[in-house]
Amino acid sequence: MSSTIWSVDDHLDDILAAVRPLEPIELQLPEAQGCVLVEDVVVEVSLPPFDNSSMDGYAVRISDVEGASQEFPAVLTVIGDVAAGDGGLADGRSVGPGEAARIMTGAPLPAGAEAVVPVEWTDGGTGGGPAETMRAHSDAPEGASGEVRIHRPVKPRAHVRAKGSDVRPGDLALRAGSVVGPPQIGLLAAIGRSTVRVRPRPRVVVLSTGSELAQPGEELTGGRIYDSNSFALTAAAREAGAIAYRVPAVADDAETLRATIEDQLIRADIVVTTGGVSVGAYDVVKEALASVGDEDEAGGGIDFRKLAMQPGKPQGFGSIGPDHTPLLALPGNPVSSYVSFELFVRPAILTLMGLEDVHRPKVRAVLSVDGPLSSPAGKRQFLRGTYDAQAGTVTPVGGAGSHLIAALAQADALIVLPEDVTSAEPGTETEVILLR
Repeated sequence: MSSTIWSVDDHLDDILAAVRPLEPIELQLPEAQGCVLVEDVVVEVSLPPFDNSSMDGYAVRISDVEGASQEFPAVLTVIGDVAAGDGGLADGRSVGPGEAARIMTGAPLPAGAEAVVPVEWTDGGTGGGPAETMRAHSDAPEGASGEVRIHRPVKPRAHVRAKGSDVRPGDLALRAGSVVGPPQIGLLAAIGRSTVRVRPRPRVVVLSTGSELAQPGEELTGGRIYDSNSFALTAAAREAGAIAYRVPAVADDAETLRATIEDQLIRADIVVTTGGVSVGAYDVVKEALASVGDEDEAGGGIDFRKLAMQPGKPQGFGSIGPDHTPLLALPGNPVSSYVSFELFVRPAILTLMGLEDVHRPKVRAVLSVDGPLSSPAGKRQFLRGTYDAQAGTVTPVGGAGSHLIAALAQADALIVLPEDVTSAEPGTETEVILLR
């Protein structure tokens, strides 16, 4: 274990310098969700691909409905129907003077038509009322569909979605570096893309260590506690965008832990352990991994460090296995492990994804607290808090204890007290890391 006291920033820089974005792959759209694009996506077809109606109604010529009113409706001959999926009117007919075509939402605007009159502005056709909507022509013969009375004029191109009004060929649809979410998948599908080139979502293996750990649902016996860390960190990895695998808690046995980690490497782009990195007699993570530094044995090594921070002083980082898989060893106290994840593991995951901005948002806020907050000299302290964006304030939640997980569940921010601050008075402005 290194005797050097590392700063938070130096430890994070060391991690990010060693972690490289995953190699790009081509994925089908459903599998690309949550991934990051590695190339610009350029539009090849117009969207919409043709002029189409945004309403159920009638495609008309402007001059034929000019001056139309309830008292003096424009009476037009309906020459046919155009439904969504049709190429236009039958036999390529055009809408001529005194004519209209019944049209459905999304259907192409037929030749000759200049606008669409919503069905609500008509009698519904063949003398029916608007409540009958478009059903009046269902039995009418093709080319002799009756008449429609239109009670209002329309402006040119009214209720028409123009070809290319969304995007046109050559437009940039999505930039490299964009995260592929549901709207992006919808756009890609709409412009005809079935696959995209992305960096895959990182696979994160999370495991807790400690013979005292029981699984939720089991009966607690003397001296045992429930394993909460692996559940919280697995959820945090998924929230960050990773594919996360939780391994049941491993007992305090170095050989078992080493074998378990080695078994998990086949499905891991990064391994996260929690517990067993301090100076206790049963801190087996160090025992299991401290000797993995031989290049000919495992292709890497784990450096166990002390950081100038609270909570989360003991940390470990390095690589393991033939593929140099990054491993971050976090402390075992619940708050320490979660704060460490936010500060170090989450940025590593986002780096693997290929994102440039890997940090949580930070703001300045005024401390809203009854009395001064104390902080150890020379350490950067991270306190749980709730942030009020409207008031510009942050309020501590719970105490500084690294075991107080209930307070963590109420927090949406981390209050940062720098290394040179030993006391922060109410009303002091400080840095705040937003968690949600």
